[in-house]
Amino acid sequence: MPPARTVKQRKQDTLDRLERDEDVWVATADRENATPYLVPLSFLWDGATLLLATPAASPTGRNLRATGRARLGVGPTRDVVMIEGTAQTLTTAELPDGVGDAFAEKTGFDPRTLTSEYLYFRVTPRRVQAWREANELAGRDLMREGEWIED
Repeated sequence: MPPARTVKQRKQDTLDRLERDEDVWVATADRENATPYLVPLSFLWDGATLLLATPAASPTGRNLRATGRARLGVGPTRDVVMIEGTAQTLTTAELPDGVGDAFAEKTGFDPRTLTSEYLYFRVTPRRVQAWREANELAGRDLMREGEWIED
């Protein structure tokens, strides 16, 4: 087993993954029954938030609108980044200039061209964890309450 990475290295690896990766597992729950729902979605990282898009009528879209919360998993199980965050709902018209184009370019998917109604969700991380092996579990927290932990 390789030695555990420092917090500084894990943070850099996490930021690199968010910049490079295209897809994320998105876990939400409905407000009424707390029924969990898990789906893979593409994302755009802007350096501070992740932008997702999903049909407005989908369970994920309904859950994100209702609760404003999500848990995201990026990467494989032996090099995972887990993100708990708050979600802001955006219509296509509310996207800042160029963001829809940047999302489409990065993900290869442009919800603006579809006939069904899609919504965008800007997820702001509140807690970020990253680990590869058991020797990194103890120091897996990289962000708490929206603030990066410095090592």
